[in-house]
Order: sequence, then C-alpha cells, then structure tokens
Amino acid sequence: MAKVVFLNGGFISFKKVKLFLLNPGFLYGWSVFETMRAYKNKIIYLEKHLARLKQSAGYLDLALPYSLDKIKKIIFKTLELNQIKDAYVRLTLFKNIKRKNAFFVYVKKYRAYPQIKYQQGFKVGLAQLRINTDYFFTGLKTGNYLLYEFAYQQARKKGYEEAVLLNNQGYVVEGVHSNIFWVKERKLFTPALKCGCLAGITRQWVLDFAKENGIKTIQGFFTLKDAKNAEEIFITNSLIGIMPVGWFINRKLKRDKFKTTDFLRQNYNYFLKHGT
Repeated sequence: MAKVVFLNGGFISFKKVKLFLLNPGFLYGWSVFETMRAYKNKIIYLEKHLARLKQSAGYLDLALPYSLDKIKKIIFKTLELNQIKDAYVRLTLFKNIKRKNAFFVYVKKYRAYPQIKYQQGFKVGLAQLRINTDYFFTGLKTGNYLLYEFAYQQARKKGYEEAVLLNNQGYVVEGVHSNIFWVKERKLFTPALKCGCLAGITRQWVLDFAKENGIKTIQGFFTLKDAKNAEEIFITNSLIGIMPVGWFINRKLKRDKFKTTDFLRQNYNYFLKHGT
C-alpha cells in the first residue's frame, strides 16, 4: 500500500488523506480516472493515458488543475517517494465545491497474476446488466462505475474472474474491466467503439500490432453467438496485458490452440519491457 500520495497540490501521508463527503466528486461520481502500470519506473503509453484523462475530463466539464507535463512529474515523484518501480498507478480527478478540481495520485506495488493463470486463462461469465449506448458516460472512464463494479461482484460470486457485457441492443461490448477479442479462421474480431466499449490503451496496441503484422482485424457489431463460436478469446487492459480466456460462459476453450493469442501476448510483454 502507498505510504505517500499526491492530493490537491502536495505529497502527504496516505494515512492523513481526508476528503469532504459533500464534494460532487463523491456524491455524484463526478470524476474521471486512469489506471496504469509502471514497469521498472517506466509507464508505457503514458501520454495516451493522460490524453484520455484530459478528453474524459472535458466531457464532464472538469478542468485539469495541472499541465500534462506537470502531471507526469507528479506521477514519477509519487513513485519515487514510495520507492516503487513496478507499480499500480491510479489518477483521479474529481469535482470540488470550493477550490479547483481535486487531483489524486495513488500508487501501490504491482502484483501480477501467476504465470499459470496466463497458461490456463480466465473464466469469463455473462453479466446480467447491460450498457446503454445512449447513456452520456458510455465509453468514458468516470466515477460512475457502479454498473461495472456490481456486474463484477456478481461474476465473482459465480466463480468467474471477469464478465462480458452486452449493450441494450444485444451486441457484445467489453469485459467489466477489460476489452475483449476473439479469433476465428485466422481473423481477429473485437467490438467497435460505437458498441459502447472503452477505447482501451492495450486494445489499441493489439489493433496496431495486428495491422503491422498482417493479421486481419474486424471491428464491428457482434452477437454473443459470434463470440461463443470463436476458436480463441482473450481480454486486455493496462494491468493484466493480454489474458487468454480458458472458459467462456459455459464452454471450455482448448488453450493448446491459442496460437494467435500467445503470439500477441509474447510480443506485448516484449514491448512492455523494451518499448518506449
């Protein structure tokens, strides 16, 4: 756990953090956030994370209290003060009542899933809740996170590690904490952003890498049946990277057939360690 955090212009002990409960950021979820991984004191795609934070903030009329360059310095100073190089990093910008918008940086030691989990793959169920594509916050990383967290808790109670969400039109959108991809007949499929999914940073890496390496990728509107008939399924986010799916709803997938997934994962891990 973090010893030192950044809050409202200064670095303070995490134990001394106090937030006013009547802040709109707390009462209404009027906030945006980003989570990312620091690897050996380096954050891949940091600029893209910050650009997404700024874009999301703009939609919610939340002005960033600092420049993006200063935010970068704050992040790395927080890592330095906590003496953590391989870390989970969370940035939160939320609405304050009196002063300028509050900005909070929290870091803690990154705890990776064991390699056996990447060999076996996640168990993924179907969330009962659905994403409304007409909802203003759809596709943004905001503090209005109850739908995702509630769906995740329901999945955990049933023994799943992730749950796939559909939208109000019945199309596959994303995982509760991830973007979703699948492979069929040597083609890569993933829901289009218009389905309501987050424009994930790792998602974009997969799309870019696939294009550079001649892997045909189709972004579109897909039903649950399309995903169920896949030969391979994997999920992505900035913390887990590329995670195979070994069990999808009521079907066990043959992990020894996951050639495309493993190829992408190996290259992503290399990029994580050596990329810029």
